[in-house]
Amino acid sequence: MAFDEKNCEGCAHKSTCQAAQDPMDVKLTCNLSKIKHKIGVLSGKGGVGKTTVATNLATELAKRGFKVGLLDADLHGPNVAKMLGAEGQRLFADPETQTIKPFIPPGMPDLKVVSMAFLLENPDQPVIWRGPLKHQAIKQFLAEIDWGELDFLIVDLPPGTGDEALSVAQLIKPMDGFVVVTTPQEVSLLDTKKSISFAKMMNVPVLGIIENMSGLICPHCGKEIDIFKRGGGENAARELEIPFLGRIPIEPVVVETGDKGIPVVMSHPESRSAKSFKEVVDKLLEEVGEVTKVE
Repeated sequence: MAFDEKNCEGCAHKSTCQAAQDPMDVKLTCNLSKIKHKIGVLSGKGGVGKTTVATNLATELAKRGFKVGLLDADLHGPNVAKMLGAEGQRLFADPETQTIKPFIPPGMPDLKVVSMAFLLENPDQPVIWRGPLKHQAIKQFLAEIDWGELDFLIVDLPPGTGDEALSVAQLIKPMDGFVVVTTPQEVSLLDTKKSISFAKMMNVPVLGIIENMSGLICPHCGKEIDIFKRGGGENAARELEIPFLGRIPIEPVVVETGDKGIPVVMSHPESRSAKSFKEVVDKLLEEVGEVTKVE
């Protein structure tokens, strides 16, 4: 796709595309211009449930009638496909438009998903890439995929502040911001502060902090047990003057349904975890200035 005077007439980004030397940059600018809100889901360390958060946020937004894209930018550990029941799916090019179509999960017509998992012949196959290859892959996912008109693009990033997070911050401009996922204990909060410092260095806003694994809901009595402490994420948000989006408890049903490929906001919408995700989405919509839609 090169700059097309006729097809691009009236587009706000026409001058930018016209000046682009690389056809890929034209595609990137064109695709991003059709996406209203771009949000990255970031964590300072692994094991905080970031992908669970990203898939449930994207699913909840789609349930409310928003058109949502979910990009799995964790190239070395692409787990979004598993959590959406999309294992074994492949990406295919439309023979007429020569664009690559994203995967649409069954029963979720407003959710488009792209993951490195869709390109691997074997799910056990490792991706052994250095930075430049990863940057190019993320650029292609953003530019070559036929995302269409979206209200939200949610980008699930790997832990830390390395190549993938840097590429997303550089390629997606402007971004609404990052959502930072943490757990209550202090060791996780130390890395959370690094993530927030990274966002500031990249001139990307931080939309808020989500405290995941905030209390275990006993499946027998329903009481909450603070096995990882409680309130650390909220305290960090207060200290750093960043919005606190909410707490997500540990609940066995989240793990069970995630392994089955159905996000908890779909499978058990009345569970405490699903209700917590809904409250987080409410606050996130406020942060980006979006009016919530009725489910």
